Amino acid sequence: MGSELNIATTNSSFLSRAWIGNIFSMLWNWTGGWLSWTQQSDTMLRNVEKTILSCVKTVYKRFYVDIGSVVGQCDKIWTISLNDEAPQTPLVMLHGMGAGVALWCPNLDALAATRPVYAIDLLGFGRSSRPKFSSDAEKVEAQWVESVEEWRREVKLNHFVLLGHSLGGFIATAYALKYPERVRHLILADPWGFPEKPANVYEKYQLPFWVRAVATALQPLNPLWAVRAAGPAGKWLVSKTRPDISRKFMNYVPDAQTVIPEYLYQCNSQTPSGESAFHTLMHGFGWAKNPMVRRVDKIHPDLPVTVLYGSRSWVDNSTGQLLTEHRPNSTTYVQVINGAGHHIYLDKPDLFNKYVIEACARADEDTSFTTRNYENTEAPKDTNPPQKSDGDTLTSDNTIPKQTQNSTQAQTS
Repeated sequence: MGSELNIATTNSSFLSRAWIGNIFSMLWNWTGGWLSWTQQSDTMLRNVEKTILSCVKTVYKRFYVDIGSVVGQCDKIWTISLNDEAPQTPLVMLHGMGAGVALWCPNLDALAATRPVYAIDLLGFGRSSRPKFSSDAEKVEAQWVESVEEWRREVKLNHFVLLGHSLGGFIATAYALKYPERVRHLILADPWGFPEKPANVYEKYQLPFWVRAVATALQPLNPLWAVRAAGPAGKWLVSKTRPDISRKFMNYVPDAQTVIPEYLYQCNSQTPSGESAFHTLMHGFGWAKNPMVRRVDKIHPDLPVTVLYGSRSWVDNSTGQLLTEHRPNSTTYVQVINGAGHHIYLDKPDLFNKYVIEACARADEDTSFTTRNYENTEAPKDTNPPQKSDGDTLTSDNTIPKQTQNSTQAQTS
C-alpha cells in the first residue's frame, strides 16, 4: 500500500485550505453583484410557508417571539403553536440545518392531538432573525442554547418535552445539559454531532482521491453556498439535487415538487447566519468539533432520553449506544425506524409520530420530575400554560414583545 497524501495538513499542497479559502473569498467578492442576485423574498417565504402549512388541520398560530439581544441587537424567533391550552406536557420541536417549521407539517396534527406543540425556526434559520454568530464553536453552541432559553422564558413554558432533529438534536442536548430542570424528556431524532470523527475517516468510508480533494477544496465554504451562488437558478438547483425531499411531501402538499424547493430556497438564499454558525461547529460535515460523546455522561441521570434514527441514514447511528454506555443507570429508549433515512419524520411519519407520542406520554406519567435533585437549581413547580387574551388578533408577522406577551393573541391561520 502506498502512503496517503494528507491534503488537509500538507503545507505545500496545491489544495491548502488557507489558499483555497482565499481564492474563493476573492472570487466571491469579485462576483458579488451577480452572486447576490437571488430571488429571495420575505413575502414569498411567508406565503410559501403558509401554503405548506395549509395541509395542517389543527388550528395553529404563527408569531414572532422577541428574545432580546442574545446574539444580535434585537433577535426574534419565528414560532408556530398548536393546541396550546391543553394541560398535557408541551412538546417543543427544533429542526435541522437549513430547514424550517413548515417541514414538520406531516407530524403536527398527530403530535398536537393531545398536547401543546411549539415548533420554532432556530435563530439564524427560516424566518427567525439572522444575527452574526461567534466564530468560536463553544460560543456558538452557548448562543443557540441561550436563544432557546430566552424563547422559553418569553413564551412562559415552565417545562416541556424537547425534540431535536439533526443539528436540532445537538442543540437540544446542549440545552438539556445546561437547563435539565426544564426538560421532562429529551427526544433525539437522528441527531448530528455525537461521535468523535474517526482518525481514518477516508479509509473507513473508502472515499476516492478526487472526493477527498473536492471535500478539502469546499471545506472553507458554508454547506449550502451553491444555492446562493446559483442566483436565480438556486431553486432549480434545490429541486434537482434533492428531488427526494419534495417527493416525501406529495401526500400532504399540493404541487409539492414546486412548493417544497421554493420553501427550501427561500429559507437558504438569505444571509447564511445559522448556516455559518453550523459551519463553525463542524469538524468535517458529519462531525462536531466538540462532540456530545465527551459530555453525555453529564446529562442529568434522571432525565429520560429517547433516540430515534433511520436504518438508512448517513448520520452515525451510535448515539443510542453512546448514551447507554455513558449513562448506565439512566433511562434511554432507542428505536430504529426501518427504511427511513436521515429525515425520519418525513420518511416514516406514522412510526415517527407513534414513538414521539409514546415518549410524551411517559413524560406526562413521570411523577418523579418535580422531585429530581438539581444541583444549584430549583426544581420547577407545575404551572398551566400562559393564558392569552381572546380579544386581540395579530397579523402573522406580529411579535410577542419581550416581557409583555401575556396579553398577546397570535393569528390563527
